[in-house]
Amino acid sequence: MPEHEKKPQEHRERALDARSLRGLAHPLRIRLLGALRHDGPATASQLAARLGESSGATSYHLRQLATHGFVEDDPTRGEGRERWWKAAQEGTRFSDDLHMNADPEVRGAADLFLHEVATIHTQELTTWLGTAGDWPREWSQAADMSDFTLRLTPQQLIEMNEEIHAVAERYRRIGPATEDAPQVRVHLHSFPRRGSTG
Repeated sequence: MPEHEKKPQEHRERALDARSLRGLAHPLRIRLLGALRHDGPATASQLAARLGESSGATSYHLRQLATHGFVEDDPTRGEGRERWWKAAQEGTRFSDDLHMNADPEVRGAADLFLHEVATIHTQELTTWLGTAGDWPREWSQAADMSDFTLRLTPQQLIEMNEEIHAVAERYRRIGPATEDAPQVRVHLHSFPRRGSTG
C-alpha cells in the first residue's frame, strides 16, 4: 500500500478553524509551510536561503507554525543543535464560513490567506511560463493553461469541483509511473463573475 494511503485523513489534510487560520495567516508562514510540503524537511537556515529571508525570521515563524500544529520536528534528521522541521499535514482545507465569520479579525485573516494563496499560484504559473523552454518538449505539450466560462448554479459548481478533486485524488493514489517523475502543480480556480451589462 502506498505511504500516502496509510495516513489517516486528519494527517493528510488540515481543516482550518478561526484559531489555526490566525496562526497561519502570514505571508512568510504560508510560504514556509508550502516549502516544507513541496520540498520536504529543512532547517530554518535552509528555508531562509531558499526564500530570501533571515534565519531569525524563519526560526520565529516556524515556531509559530509549530504552536498551531502545522509543522513539527523531524527527529530523523540533523545532529546536535541543528533543528529540522517537517510539515505535519500534506494539505490545508479552507471553509467558506471563515470568510463570513462575525469576527472582523478572522475575516481579515481569511482575506490575507486567500490573497496570498492566489499570489503564490500566480508566481508558480509565471515561473513555469518563464522556464518552460528548459523542460523537454513533452512537458510543454503536457502542461495546460485553460479556462472555461460555464453557466451553473452554486450546487452544480460544488458538484463539478468535487468531481475534479476526485480525479486529482485518484491520480495521487495511483502515484507516479516512474521514480523520477517530477511534482506537478494543479491549480483550480472556480468562481462566479458578473457579465457585461452594456
